[in-house]
Amino acid sequence: MNQIEHVLAIKNRLGEGPIWHPEEQVLYWVDIDGHCFLKFDPTTGKHQRFEVGLPIGKLAFRANGGIIMATQNGFAFWDDVTASGQFIVDPEAHKPQTRFNDGAVDCQGRFWAGTLGDSYNNALYRFDPDGSVHIMEDGIGMANGIGWSPDNQTLYFTDTLRHTIYAYDYDAIAGTIASCRVFVHDDSAGLPDGLTVDSEGFIWSAWWGGWRITRHDPEGKLERQVEMPIECPTSCTFGGKNLDELYITSACAALGQAAKHKQPLAGDLFRLKTTVPGPTTYQFAG
Repeated sequence: MNQIEHVLAIKNRLGEGPIWHPEEQVLYWVDIDGHCFLKFDPTTGKHQRFEVGLPIGKLAFRANGGIIMATQNGFAFWDDVTASGQFIVDPEAHKPQTRFNDGAVDCQGRFWAGTLGDSYNNALYRFDPDGSVHIMEDGIGMANGIGWSPDNQTLYFTDTLRHTIYAYDYDAIAGTIASCRVFVHDDSAGLPDGLTVDSEGFIWSAWWGGWRITRHDPEGKLERQVEMPIECPTSCTFGGKNLDELYITSACAALGQAAKHKQPLAGDLFRLKTTVPGPTTYQFAG
């Protein structure tokens, strides 16, 4: 327990947004600065790289097959035939300095994703299966990890620049949030980045610049801290046959040459065996 395993030497510039495909039994994630997404098969140890041509912050799976992406230019579907993105809508076309960052699909098949690049004026969006887009929160420093409690009554959302993970009351049917409160605020080591929620309702968070992954109970109390061999873990998700393996992405782009020399595993993929599994990933209904 708490033993970090080095899974894949990949040297992502900004690895992010890992997500497990339950049917394929493989892990997908993105390299934002590498303008691509990747797929890793833990059975064979092999991986594939798919060039997108622009920064992609998060991908999710579609219920009828395929991939949806949140990118620098808005939401897009990935076309396997042409190996290119089919762009649908860009709610921040008027703000060329911004891009979409992290996101997740809720239990009703809606894709939530937030932006960065316009300091303290970024937003959290909800993209519905009917193609409509809704601003759910604004005034965000840097939108990051998002997830839901197992009973779908609480939404967790990270604002990296505010060093804070927030909790909201969540109406799963309406897809609305209310009663924002601080869930975790921590200035001690690094910045909160991506997150995931396990089947017990505990929140796992990666801490950029903090050399650590944390697990907090549903009240926000720190239950566990796992040291990482790299400075910038970026996000985490549950995978494996029993969903009891926590996959962790990382980055090397922000490191100077001296730091890279001291952290030869920076940008690689890691895994942590857990005793509590994660939930099945929801898929976009559009």
